This record gives sequence, C-alpha cells and structure tokens, in this order.
Amino acid sequence: MSHTVQVVMAQIDPLVGDIAGNVKRIIDAAERARDELNADLVVFPELSLVGYPPEDLLLRHGLYPQVQSALTELTKRVKDVAIVVGYPMMDALGERFNMAAWIHDGLIQASYMKQHLPNYGVFDEQRYFSSGKKACVIEFKGIHFGLVICEDIWRPGPVIQTARAGAEVILNLNASPFHAEKHHDRLEVARRRVDEVKLPLIYVNQVGGQDELVFDGGSFAMDADGEIQVQAQEFEVDLIPVELVKQAENIVLINGQQAELYRSEARVYEAIKLGIRDYVQKNGFKGVLLGLSGGIDSALTLALAVDALGAEQVEAVMMPFHYTAQMSIEDAQQQADTMGVAYQSLPIESIYKGFESSLAPRFEGMAPDLTEENLQARIRGCLLMAMSNKLGKLVLATSNKSESAVGYSTLYGDMVGGFSPLKDVPKTLVYRLAHYRNGINPVIPERVITRPPSAELRPDQCDQDSLPDYHVLDAIIKAYVELDQTPAEMHAQALASKEEIDRVVGLIQRSEYKRRQAAPGVRISLRAFGRDRRYPITSGYKE
Repeated sequence: MSHTVQVVMAQIDPLVGDIAGNVKRIIDAAERARDELNADLVVFPELSLVGYPPEDLLLRHGLYPQVQSALTELTKRVKDVAIVVGYPMMDALGERFNMAAWIHDGLIQASYMKQHLPNYGVFDEQRYFSSGKKACVIEFKGIHFGLVICEDIWRPGPVIQTARAGAEVILNLNASPFHAEKHHDRLEVARRRVDEVKLPLIYVNQVGGQDELVFDGGSFAMDADGEIQVQAQEFEVDLIPVELVKQAENIVLINGQQAELYRSEARVYEAIKLGIRDYVQKNGFKGVLLGLSGGIDSALTLALAVDALGAEQVEAVMMPFHYTAQMSIEDAQQQADTMGVAYQSLPIESIYKGFESSLAPRFEGMAPDLTEENLQARIRGCLLMAMSNKLGKLVLATSNKSESAVGYSTLYGDMVGGFSPLKDVPKTLVYRLAHYRNGINPVIPERVITRPPSAELRPDQCDQDSLPDYHVLDAIIKAYVELDQTPAEMHAQALASKEEIDRVVGLIQRSEYKRRQAAPGVRISLRAFGRDRRYPITSGYKE
C-alpha cells in the first residue's frame, strides 16, 4: 500500500525586517501552493519571517513581540496545508535561537533550534544566536520529516542525529548566499549527508538581493541515492512541487521540474542583475543614474542596470573634458541610444576652470600632478550626486574589484555612488561579461571592449602605465585577497615577478582606507571587499 505527499519548496524573496510583508508573502505562497499545486506541506527558507541576514535587528527587543504576533497570524490564517517557516526566538533568559516552526491545524506543532551557527565569511551568527541541541522529527501523513537549518547540513552531526530520531525525509531550510561556485558546493555537501543516512533531502533556499549579498535560490530535492529529482530555477521567486511516495519502508521522490542552471558568466551576470534590482526596489529609489565614460566598466554597468530595471529607470550622463577622446563620446552616445536610456552630456571644462582659479593662490608654484586628475573625477562625482538628490535616483558606481584592490580610483570621485555593481568583479571578468552580454544582442560598442582601458585624466593615459597587465594583477589579487596566500607563495607559483607581487600587495594594504568608504556592491567571489573581509585601516603588518 502506498500513498503520496505533495511538498512544495517556497523559494521566496523576503525583505529584511518587513515582518508584516513577509507574513503576507508566506500566506500568499502557501495558498497558491495549496490551491494550484495541491500542496500538503510548504517549506519556506531560513528566518523567512524576518529575512536574512537581519544582522543587529536581532538585538532589538521590539523585534520578538512582532515575530510572535506573526507566528500567531500564520496559525490563524494558513488553513488546509502545513507550512514550515524560519524565525528568530528569544527565550525568557534573553538567549536567542534560529528556529524553524511546523505549523498545521492552527497550531505550532513542533519547532527546531539550529545547531551549527556559521561564523566565517559573511556569516556572523554566533554574535546573535545560541545553539540548539536536539533533533526535531514530525510525523505527517504517514511520513516522518526531520528539520534542519542551513549550516546543519555542512557538518555531519545534526543530519545523523535526525535520522537516528526516526526521520525518513530531511527538510533543510536555507538562506545560502551566492558566489560563483556555491551551487556545486551545496550539491556536494548534500550528497555527503545523504550518503551518510540514506535518506532523501529537500533543500529550500531563499532568493533575492540583500545589500552586498545575493541569494540565488536553486532549491532542489535529492533522493536517497544522491540524485537530483527536482531542481528549481536560480534567481527567480518560485513554487516548486516535490512529490513523495511512501512505499512500505521506502520514500520515493518522483522526478519533477528540472530547471536548467546558469553557467559561468551567465550565472554571475544574473546574480549582479538581481542584486541591482532588489537594492533599488527594496530601498525605494525612483531609478538609477551613472556616469557613462565610453569605457568598459561604465558600459557593462549600464547594460546590467537596463537588464535589471528596464531602460525607463536608467539615466546615463557623459561628462567630457578636454582629455576625453572623441571615440569615448561617440561610443557612449551610441550605447545610450542602443539601449534606449535617457542620456545627456554635461561638459566639465568651465567647472574645472572655476576650481582651478579658486585653488590657484594655494597651489602657486606647485607643478600639476595627480591632484588635477582627481579634481576632474570629483567634479563628475559632485554632478552625479546633485542629480541624485534632485531626481531621487540612485547613483551606480562603476569601479571594479581590480581597481578597488589597488586604490586605482578616486575617493569622492569615480567612487561616488550608492551601489557598486562591479565591486567584486575583477577587470578580466568585466571583459568576459561584456562579451557574454553582447552575445545575447550587441549593446556595448565593439571598440569599447577592444581599446586599451584608460581613465582619460591626462594626455594618452592608459591603465597599464600605472598597473601590471590585468591578467597578472587579477591573479595576484585573487591569491592574496581570496586565498590568503603570502607573497612568497605567489612567487613560488610564478604568478609574477617578486617586484610586481610586492608592489601589488603593498597597494592592496595601503588602499584599505578607500575601500572602507566605498559603496556596497554584489558579492560574487569567495571573498569580496565588504562584510567578509575585515582588515584594519591603521596597521603596521608586513608580509
């Protein structure tokens, strides 16, 4: 005798702190899953009531009465379907826990406390939560479901404990942020846990952008042999059915949706798009604007912004000076026209002369140097921020990771902006993403991609006059920033000459004060400049 239980993975995009809005999202998703997909059980992501990561909102005592009211509302309003939701809880002693609640028939039938609290990279959970100790297994429609939360599957203990407590299916609630290889890592870890207990696992992940983090979804259901039977889309809100069949002592996952996953540059491009869209929309901006220079960084940023938000919400501004090449002016105009965005040119010559005149008495007898180059960038930044204030649009900064690493950017100049889409994108990847985007349909003029990159702040300037070749530079940055390698280790691998390695490492160390003042941007790597890399500005450390 066999019977079927329909589980639906609710891949939602919560807004951090918007408890009332998240309750509505959960109720709407549960009702749709019940009515359209015949769901018996709907599983939501980790901390879905408050969104992830809530950071120091968890230290606000006023948060917890709102969470409790939200749980009560869910027990009253969700009918004829069971749901599992994530939420934070504070007990009578003031300890906080990362929880999952099983709600059915108007009651919280069971709850689970997350056991392993990640405290590395972008995660800071030991700052907020205490660890649970016990397994949680619920019998529902003849199947015993075990609850675990995110990090609990990255270590063997909780899943084995849950299996020993009688679980037949593991439900794993997640808020697992994106980096380029993360989905592969998840699958490998899930297979290790499944292999240990020989039980199916249903992995439900959050989707959406939250400040520097992007959550890519990609929820899946894995059978007891480690095979993916259901695969959700990446980067999309979705409800994904998983059909379970109880046959005697076995649980069979029926093969279902098999969404095609993005690869390489396409995956990174989609992640940045989602990060832009959610940052702009969740923060209530009317649109975005950016300085379009005719260079590849601003060209790629424009393409990403239009793809994320639509041309009607994007404005591009060219701010030429007498060092600006005619081809830069032409290419910027061409791309703006191709992409259908509002575009204007604001020459800065007269403004520069005004600054120059005001500073002349103080600079008398001093030769022109980097000061005058930076002044051009700062004038442009000032104009962009003035337009942002007046129009209510967010300025997108266009610096990339290679430039940010070594300080090849102007504080209060081209670093100006409220969000930096390319913040974690090295220059070599900027070129690959531009080629990828033009492969869909050409929007970036070809010579923007092929010409040598230049800041155009002095005659005949070229980036490689000041920096190593970008392939060399990016290799050093990855080794030092993401892999924590020493200069000696890099030299042993022949990444570059000792002089180049030492020079780049020195620039990275000296530029921390700039990066600390930079706009947030989408994290796509194992370690971005942001919440997962915390180095002192003032430091005498040498390596």
